[in-house]
Amino acid sequence: MEPVKISSLELENVKRIRAVQIVPTKDGLTVIGGRNGQGKTSVLDAIAWALGGKKMQPDNPNRDGAATPAKLHVELSNGIVVERRGKNGTLYVTDTTGKKGTQKLLNEFLSELALNLPSFLGGTDKERTTALLHTLGIDQQLANLDGQIKALYQRRLLAGQDAKQKRAYASGLPKYDDAPAEPVSVGELSARLMEAHDVNLENQRKRDKAFRLNRDHEALADEISHLRQQLEQMEAGYEAEEAEVNALIKKAETLKDVDTTEIEQSIADIESVNAKVRDNQRREEADAAATKAEESYKDLTESIESLREQRIALLDNAPLPLDGLSVDDDGDLTYNGQTWGDMSGSEQLRVATAIVRATKPECGFVLVDGLEQLDTQTLAEFAEWAQGEGLQVIGTRVGTDDACSIIIEDGRVEGQDMTETPAPDPKGKAVAWDDSATKTNGSWTW
Repeated sequence: MEPVKISSLELENVKRIRAVQIVPTKDGLTVIGGRNGQGKTSVLDAIAWALGGKKMQPDNPNRDGAATPAKLHVELSNGIVVERRGKNGTLYVTDTTGKKGTQKLLNEFLSELALNLPSFLGGTDKERTTALLHTLGIDQQLANLDGQIKALYQRRLLAGQDAKQKRAYASGLPKYDDAPAEPVSVGELSARLMEAHDVNLENQRKRDKAFRLNRDHEALADEISHLRQQLEQMEAGYEAEEAEVNALIKKAETLKDVDTTEIEQSIADIESVNAKVRDNQRREEADAAATKAEESYKDLTESIESLREQRIALLDNAPLPLDGLSVDDDGDLTYNGQTWGDMSGSEQLRVATAIVRATKPECGFVLVDGLEQLDTQTLAEFAEWAQGEGLQVIGTRVGTDDACSIIIEDGRVEGQDMTETPAPDPKGKAVAWDDSATKTNGSWTW
């Protein structure tokens, strides 16, 4: 279905409007200009009321001093005619077949935001973003990804703090490069010392034996000198014994005692050494804990990047209604890299109209008040953009320059001679109404 647009409208006695007939441009911008208080905004309010229902009705819809109540007649491009007339502004909807309709029929193809753009422009960043994402159908997916990213950011923050604390603790612990990898055992050193003492005792026993044998040998030599007569008888035994004694003496001369100084010093220093070993072990454990925490931080960072890539892909693949439009990590709308507060008035307007149109593509028009915030060049660029998008924009602008398509003056279109509905006379007959009418003693005179 082609987007529905406003083909024409006729308004009488609505707010500041006396009688106005307008045929807006189908595609592009129709600018209603004029000085303040002449009825420009009343035109937009009247359209919103005609199409948007009772909730769009102005507080005081009837023009002050008007003889007849407000009357609105709007023809739409799909052939539907919408009217509001009578004291209560009763709605009359007629389709192309002449069949009567209701507000429900209008709601099928009309956008409330298109009728009330200021509510979108004045909303919060979150509300504007929600409107866009809901339109694209990715609001829940993006909210889920953003929730995961936020949770991972928090976990990574805690992991980073933990890693820094553990690394600082590890760096503050002492480390001794000259200490052994494991604590020294007192029992092991004591066993080695006892073994060394046993060897030394055995060596001393052998020395003592060699000394005694030598002493005995000398005694025998003395005895031999006195017992020369027995020499021959004892010579064989003596020679054998002498050879054994000499061998023992030579062996005794080669024996080396084990130096126990180092072992004894190690035992004396064992507590100091083990203290260093324990410090080194604590340092290694702390380093390992810090490394593990740093790896956790790195893993969380990679997870965040993965989710952010999914988020970017989700937005890249979404049919955004405007080139350059996106949603940043904080959930704020951006246009060409600028957040809402940094956008110019024309950029905000372009973004707003694009999103509002996307919320209901069946609605092909949007109402915009306050176009005086745009200079003529920017206004022309906006009009060109709207025309290229096939969007009908009806807006108001304080001014009467060439940028205005229509000028409203004192509730009428400048140069348009449109007669108001005649006011009934006191006797019930319709008469032509003009501002010169007065009522005296219950009678109207002109």
